[in-house]
Amino acid sequence: MVYNALGKTGLHVSAVAFAGIVNMDETPQDAARYTAYAVEAGVNYFDVAPSYGNAEERLSAALLPYRSKVYLACKTQERGAAESREELLGSLKRLKTDHFDVYQLHAMSKPEHVERAFGKGGAMETMEWARREGLIRFIGFSAHNEDVALECLERFDFDTVMFPMNWAMGLTAGWGERIAMVVKQRGIGLIAIKTLISRKWREHETHDFPKSWCKPIWDNEPLAVAAMKYGLHKGAAILIPPGNINHQRFMVDHIDECVKNPLSNSEFALLRDEVEKVKDETIF
Repeated sequence: MVYNALGKTGLHVSAVAFAGIVNMDETPQDAARYTAYAVEAGVNYFDVAPSYGNAEERLSAALLPYRSKVYLACKTQERGAAESREELLGSLKRLKTDHFDVYQLHAMSKPEHVERAFGKGGAMETMEWARREGLIRFIGFSAHNEDVALECLERFDFDTVMFPMNWAMGLTAGWGERIAMVVKQRGIGLIAIKTLISRKWREHETHDFPKSWCKPIWDNEPLAVAAMKYGLHKGAAILIPPGNINHQRFMVDHIDECVKNPLSNSEFALLRDEVEKVKDETIF
């Protein structure tokens, strides 16, 4: 497993995270097995959120034997101070931990999310309070809108940004370019999501990945590897896989190769060819 500096936090994190949603709706036994596999493979960054169904409960018991050896990140979708404090304390209780290493405003997607979270009585008050109290170490956010993400970065000195570094969006619309540039300039830890995604699900399309709201790459190893490399090429310290154990294992199995042999011209050409197939079905 490759480890990277997560911005200026001082944390050295596995280049592949464990996506807590992998454990959602799994049996306690399978959740324990998946978590132990990840730790044994060298994964030391675990990401979860209360919006992922019962993922916190499933991860909690599974991670307990390893909690002191890993970094645990969680999120809140609440925008108000009181509501986000309640959600934070609930997540700490469910995950049986006394702190989160990274805590994030989750899914900042609209201007009104920014105004509420950063306004008087907003969630950022919870973030700063929790850090003073030692309940969280570092503050981040996730976003699905580049303008909103940039506005968040103007309002606070965040430690991490979680953002979709999706090759199809990047090659069709320049998606993520501005975020990649700003986080590099400021030394902010970039956590990439949606790297292994190709397109939206089509209406009535059957699939084997019920936890993913968009179509992951599967059965096309060269494309999947190139997609991972694209995320790393954009400066990601961490890649987060889609929410299933198959993609979790794929990323773990291929991350060393991806780091050792960065995105090549031929792989970039492969992505350009593939984007022609999905350019009208991109996820954002």
